[in-house]
Order: sequence, then C-alpha cells, then structure tokens
Amino acid sequence: MTSLDQLQAHLKNQPSAPPIEGWHPELSGDIDIVIKADGRWIHEGGEIKRHELVKLFASILRREDDGEYYLVTPVEKWRVQVEDLPLLIIDFEIEEGSDSRRLIFKTNVDTWFELGGRHPISIDTGEDGSEPQPSVLTRHGLAARVSRACFYRLVDIAEPVGDSIVLRAAGETFVLGKSV
Repeated sequence: MTSLDQLQAHLKNQPSAPPIEGWHPELSGDIDIVIKADGRWIHEGGEIKRHELVKLFASILRREDDGEYYLVTPVEKWRVQVEDLPLLIIDFEIEEGSDSRRLIFKTNVDTWFELGGRHPISIDTGEDGSEPQPSVLTRHGLAARVSRACFYRLVDIAEPVGDSIVLRAAGETFVLGKSV
C-alpha cells in the first residue's frame, strides 16, 4: 500500500461520528468531568483510564456558541470543564505529491483530520507574545492542541517566506510564525 493509500485509509476507516449536530436537548446540568490540558479526562477526581470510554465521550463532545463544552445525546446535554483544548494532536503523516503536500493529523482519541480549509491550523502566542500555542480546528466547534513535538516537526518542514515561516498543505498556506 502506498503512503497515499495509507492516508486515505486513515480518513476513511475511522468510525463515523454520531450526528450530534442534529441533537439539541435542553441543558441537563453540569457533570463533574474535567478535560485536563494534557488530554486526561477526570471524572469526580479520578482519571478515566479506559481509552475506549474517553473516545466514546469525545465522539459526543461539542463546543457551542456560548464557548462552553457539552456532552450531548439525543435527550441529554451535560456541561463539562476544559482546561485548555479538549483534544491533542499527537502525530501526523505527510504525503508529498507532485504539486502539493497533504498532512493528516492524529488526535489523542484516534481521529484523523486533513490539514486544509476545513481543518486549519492557527497559532496563538498569548497576550505576552510568549511561546506559540498551535491548534487545529477539528469538528463540532472543537480544536486540538498540537503537541510540542508535532509542532517542531511542522516547523521543520515549513519554509521561510519574507519574514514569516509558512506551511503549505492541501493547496493552502498557513503562517506558523515569524522567521528569526
């Protein structure tokens, strides 16, 4: 199988996400779940260690226009707390084509997203202009924090353009920062 075939397989072979965009129950309340900045899910003070359970919860998680995060089903909607972003980008694969590059990102809950117009990368440097905080828009209003190791790999394949460092993928150009 070629690497392009592998990338296609990653995108096609992931389980279909529940249709939560069509679910709009009334707020059921707050649930004692905190998604930590390092990707751990904490329920009533204890870590949820079953990866399959975290994946299930992540599949019904969305961020709404009020900026809050909710676990939703057709009949319930529970608000959860998120320290930073609810997902992490932990790896990515590259397909170099003759005229473009494709980058497929893997999250900590085993979902894959192709970098591009629907799933762009953005860089927040904070109010003090400190260390870059890259993230990728995924689905349902959720973003995933790009791990430091992945970001360094992205910078490594980026190119200087003027006074910026840019990453080109899927026919799009993303500014990662200023060149030094």
